[in-house]
Amino acid sequence: MALALPDPCLCLVTDRRVGDEATLVERVADAVKGGVDLVQLREKDLHGAQLLELSCRLRDALGGRALLVVNERVDVAAALPSDGVQLGEDAVPVPAARRILGPEMLIGRSVHSVDGARQAVDDGADFLVVGTMFASRSHPGEEPSGPELLAQVVSRCSLPAIGIGGITADNCHQIMAAGASGVAVITGILADPNPCGAAGKLKEAMLAARRKPGVTRESP
Repeated sequence: MALALPDPCLCLVTDRRVGDEATLVERVADAVKGGVDLVQLREKDLHGAQLLELSCRLRDALGGRALLVVNERVDVAAALPSDGVQLGEDAVPVPAARRILGPEMLIGRSVHSVDGARQAVDDGADFLVVGTMFASRSHPGEEPSGPELLAQVVSRCSLPAIGIGGITADNCHQIMAAGASGVAVITGILADPNPCGAAGKLKEAMLAARRKPGVTRESP
């Protein structure tokens, strides 16, 4: 049986280009102290050996205080071992990843449509990352789908859904109100000189939104 995501889940997606690359591991660890529950190692330009080395450093720095998944590289996720893998829509199919990783590791799927979400459910994914919510630095020129897409996905799929794209402490209430199980951010934490404080502010905003009447995630 696969691991379960915390609910609500604050996910930090890494990007070495944001801030000082030399301090990435330390900043991620600080963000976990502030409330990050899940770290997605997403460094697409690194070769396998480099990614594995960075994965090991991150895993040691997290010390089990947050889940660690590797973006798309199923081989690295299995070799570490990590807590799972995050697959893009064009990555290897979920069933293939499951055969390699086994039943206990998490498999997330990035989706941009209700049909994509339904396919991920049918394929056996454990959670969804739904984007793009708002305009963001990591997806320049991409028209955001907005919280409306997330609400549609949540109403039709039983898996936990995490919103991604341009999410901040000021707008995350819209994502939670749409029924999200959490949010994923990059710049909002890694570009802040105080990653711990930035993560704490985001987590508190998520929890505050969840406490509002009517902001719950119901199974379809």
